[in-house]
Amino acid sequence: MRIAIIGAGIIGVTTAYELAADGHSVSVFERGSAVADGTSFANAGVIAPGYVTPWAAPGMAWKVLRQMAGRHAAVRVAPSSLWRDAPWLWRWWRACRPAVYGGNRTHMHRLARYSQERVASLTQRLQLDYERGQGYMVLLRGERELTAARGSLKLLAELGVSFELLDAARARQQEPGLNPDMPLRAAIHLPQDGVGNCRQFAHLLKAEAQKLGAQFHFQQTVRRLQPGATVTLDLADGPQTFDAAVVCAGVDAGALLTPLGLRLPLLPVWGYSLTAPLRELEHAPDLGPRSALMDERFKVAISRLGRRVRVAGSAELGGQAGRFHPGAMATLHKVLDDWFPGAAQLAQAQRWKGARPMLPDGPPVIGPSGRDGLWLNLGHGSSGWALSAGSARALADQLGGRKPAIALDGLGVDRLA
Repeated sequence: MRIAIIGAGIIGVTTAYELAADGHSVSVFERGSAVADGTSFANAGVIAPGYVTPWAAPGMAWKVLRQMAGRHAAVRVAPSSLWRDAPWLWRWWRACRPAVYGGNRTHMHRLARYSQERVASLTQRLQLDYERGQGYMVLLRGERELTAARGSLKLLAELGVSFELLDAARARQQEPGLNPDMPLRAAIHLPQDGVGNCRQFAHLLKAEAQKLGAQFHFQQTVRRLQPGATVTLDLADGPQTFDAAVVCAGVDAGALLTPLGLRLPLLPVWGYSLTAPLRELEHAPDLGPRSALMDERFKVAISRLGRRVRVAGSAELGGQAGRFHPGAMATLHKVLDDWFPGAAQLAQAQRWKGARPMLPDGPPVIGPSGRDGLWLNLGHGSSGWALSAGSARALADQLGGRKPAIALDGLGVDRLA
């Protein structure tokens, strides 16, 4: 089949590779100038299925309200967003009910574990050489965080996730670069999880897709879609027709789908990151993290990417591209300085802000759109990297008329009707 893919973030690139590997003729259309140039550009890079969870969780609404006025709030909501995005917020609040949350978390965890396996398989089989590290640790600063984590530990055990609760001394053995003067009550260590450079992986997989015949077209904006027996893409250079099209366009998907009667409640939830080179000192070889960590109090990840450290976090509703909230950036600096003071060359730091395409209940949409020839693989929110490879393989199997390796219940577009 001749298949068009709209969007070349990590979701679009993995989808292009899987469809090309199945023997399809694949053309990718991306409005930017490179793959993984938007939301996938500088995310935390963490792959930890046990911590892939819906943002719509019991008690989350009250946590957001309590934090809104705080200087280091993990979630920020612009006043204008409360009115403009009220329908989305209402659906999100409804999805916070325990029964709804439990089902959505199960769906996301299943997909995340499958995706982790696919990333490992592709990395080994294709000999992909990108920055990555093994191990993930959740830092619990005080007794409050440890108490709150008890429920998560029980759930991790039920999900079959390999983990160990460490005291402070053992946590510092795992991560010897941690600031010895910073209070640490305990840590949750997940040895089978880790971190990988999402953007590097996307570029490498793009090259592999091209070897299989996939074509990538950049600075190409799809202005309109016309589904049917053949799917027509309206481009600046004129219309092109395909046997099928897969929309992986993230937050921009709404402009293409709404005219077709597909009103998906996609909302851009902005995330921040800071990436800086690590200092290289002979007397302090353990500067910076060995792999990936999460500061549970501030919901900020610290990742080792080669000779660099990346600090990522925050969830901002109602934000704007290029407008960096000073409080969000201050939190990233604080967490890095708390745990690894002096480890990074901050004068050379690169800051980033990206719009993560979030659906109110959490899981993405994977599969047929309900319109002839049109397929969807979008809405992965802050877990795009962690869900990408599994989503792509499952979509390719569906499109090819095969049964996916995992159940996809709870991931269809029908749930959002």
